[in-house]
Amino acid sequence: MMKIAGLAALLVLIGVSPTPVPTHDVDVTSVARVYLDQIGDTRYVFSIVDTQVSPIIDLRGVLPERCEPIRSEAAGVLVSAGFAFECATELTFDDSLELPWSLAGVVALVRWGDGTEASAYFRGDGRSVPIRLADLRAGGGTTGRLAGTYFILGGEHILFGIDHLLFVLGLLLLVGGFWSLVKTITSFTLAHSITLGLAVLGYVPVDRAPVEAAIALSIVMLAREIVVGHRGRKSLVHRYPWLVAFVFGLLHGLGFAGALGEIGLRASDVPVALLFFNLGVEAGQLAFVVALIALAKIAGRARQMAVQRVEPVLGYALGAFATFWFLDRLPALWGA
Repeated sequence: MMKIAGLAALLVLIGVSPTPVPTHDVDVTSVARVYLDQIGDTRYVFSIVDTQVSPIIDLRGVLPERCEPIRSEAAGVLVSAGFAFECATELTFDDSLELPWSLAGVVALVRWGDGTEASAYFRGDGRSVPIRLADLRAGGGTTGRLAGTYFILGGEHILFGIDHLLFVLGLLLLVGGFWSLVKTITSFTLAHSITLGLAVLGYVPVDRAPVEAAIALSIVMLAREIVVGHRGRKSLVHRYPWLVAFVFGLLHGLGFAGALGEIGLRASDVPVALLFFNLGVEAGQLAFVVALIALAKIAGRARQMAVQRVEPVLGYALGAFATFWFLDRLPALWGA
């Protein structure tokens, strides 16, 4: 209880104190407080508020590889407890500082050069305390680097997000004809782009637990339509697959937003990150669709017979997997 109370007090002080407080009883809370100030394009000052923690003398392994310590006098500041450093390029969201302290954690406040501030609590592992700058709203660096990072992140999310891929596979099994497939995939793309953008920009709140459970249910529904369609029972889903793809695409976009929100960014970097994350998702999705079509072409004349036999089996398999995921995700709805 004392550690929790101490941490709460630290967080309150972060919010109300414009300057570092001289000391704090680290022995009680096992939580230290530090400041990171950007004083130039690539220059920074790291200040340790609590005088009871061990000073950091050897900075090897503490700073990113492209950064090196400099004398505080050369940086134009005086640091009583801490250090100044300079980097070859500006610190970005994929950088971190590894503090060599065996503390329970650290509360860090960062003041960026553009006037923005952010604070966060970082838990220690008994040997060190890693401070992820993504959690402190670090910038994305150059536009090219930001775009490339989020393009890759989007592609990885769709290619390693098995539930999203299985939904796309279900659409391919459900839809007949090239142009119908184009309309359906385009509709799915448009829909998840809309909700992804609205969620990332803060217009739509995202609660991951119900979203993930609902995504699993969307695959269950799609699997059912595949099976009944094979039996000759056609419904609205078969007549207007693009409409169903659009409705469920809105839902899947919220799932993508959960992944995009895992990396903190300044507001100025959000539009570029959002655009290229979405492009990465589409590139991964397109690669998956093209691979499946290529496999169908390779099957050649045996394709029609194979589809007739395999399609209902795939429908049942999709339904089984999705039902398992739904039941597995249900406890999260009640915080279990």
